[in-house]
Amino acid sequence: MKVDPNIFKAYDIRGIYPQQINEEISIQIGRAFVEFLGEKKILVGRDMRISSPSLSRAFIQGVNLQGADAVDIGLCSTDMIYFASGKLDLPGAMFTASHNPKEYNGLKICRRKAAPISEDTGIAEIRDLVLAGKFQDSPRRGIVEEMNLLEDYVQHSLRFIDVNSIKPLKVVVDAGNGMAGMLVPAMFKYLPVKTIPYCFELDGSFPHHQPSPIEPENIRLLQDWVLENQADLGMAFDGDADRVFFVDNLGNPISGSTITALVAKRILQTHPGEKIIYNCINSWIVPETIRANGGIPLRERVGHSFIKQTMAEEGAIFAGEHSGHYYFRDNFRADSGLIAALIVLEIISLEDKPLSEIIKPFQKYFNSGEINSEVADIPRKLEEIAERYSEGKVDRLDGITVEFPDWWFNVRPSNTEPLLRLNLEAKSKELMEEKTREVLSIIRGENR
Repeated sequence: MKVDPNIFKAYDIRGIYPQQINEEISIQIGRAFVEFLGEKKILVGRDMRISSPSLSRAFIQGVNLQGADAVDIGLCSTDMIYFASGKLDLPGAMFTASHNPKEYNGLKICRRKAAPISEDTGIAEIRDLVLAGKFQDSPRRGIVEEMNLLEDYVQHSLRFIDVNSIKPLKVVVDAGNGMAGMLVPAMFKYLPVKTIPYCFELDGSFPHHQPSPIEPENIRLLQDWVLENQADLGMAFDGDADRVFFVDNLGNPISGSTITALVAKRILQTHPGEKIIYNCINSWIVPETIRANGGIPLRERVGHSFIKQTMAEEGAIFAGEHSGHYYFRDNFRADSGLIAALIVLEIISLEDKPLSEIIKPFQKYFNSGEINSEVADIPRKLEEIAERYSEGKVDRLDGITVEFPDWWFNVRPSNTEPLLRLNLEAKSKELMEEKTREVLSIIRGENR
């Protein structure tokens, strides 16, 4: 059996079905997961992708062949697997390719209590076990137990807000034909909101648009629907529903930094003095808001494994990333799009004014968005950038970040491609555009 080692990524396992990941390989991954962890029981869940049922069955077969039992929770979101891992104190495997096109599938995996497994903390070892393929059947064949945890997860999530405070808001929800189509109805039936559903049918062929709401083209219909229905807000989830993106009542997209600041302020109102984590490409508004509301901001690298580890070490109550991931200490430090969505509904209800007005104070800076450039020699280019901007405050927490009084930027390499990613922010739109052109010209070698 030929296995492409490139399916083992920095944070998950992912490839094209059936060329790169298939049932035979899934059996081997199941076996390797058990052997690596040395556990006797494994949680398994799956999303609505067409290949997910057969891949998860094959994985369970591998788990059983290694002598471990499987708890199959069936169709679920990735945040449900994290919740189940925390609640049942078991390691978990979720079959999903998140926001990727329909041809893809893969696994997100965790240890007990939803502790992350990344390339450095297990994925590379699991890869090596699969590539070696030297597995032996256990004398004891594991068994499969089926469990439905949807209602448990709903009730757990609702505890993050005061349900009685929620007003009869009108909400357009784009589930992207992903798992939010199952979770949102189960959650929102307990709230007095009027849901206007879009793409709620679980369909792994994604007939309407890609399940990647971070891309502007994939939320255009959501924006239109918010305006047409005069809704209070819109929300869009990615395929496995662990990320959420928001549109305000005027149909304008809201950045992950704005939502991080908004949620951080709300959490600090009820939990004063707590630590909150943000990543190095979040807006200046995030640490400013945390400090202004009596919290302690902690800066971290991009990526869930770094965020969760720092949350555990520092006891941080919340963390937010620009990419729509929002982490909660009382959710086993795992990210949850649904919990973030509930808190935003609570904020709108309590403030009793349009979302566009609520977020205005958080939108004082101007951001370039993430701009990717193909670069042949990334280490050399990073050094060139650091030298060129050495008069600024330079740090290397994640790629290169350079800060000036009126603007800052971060340039960091992609984990999987020969790309440099630029994020730049300034105090004026003109300065942001000028400096974005300037830094891009250096990255792309167009400097005169």
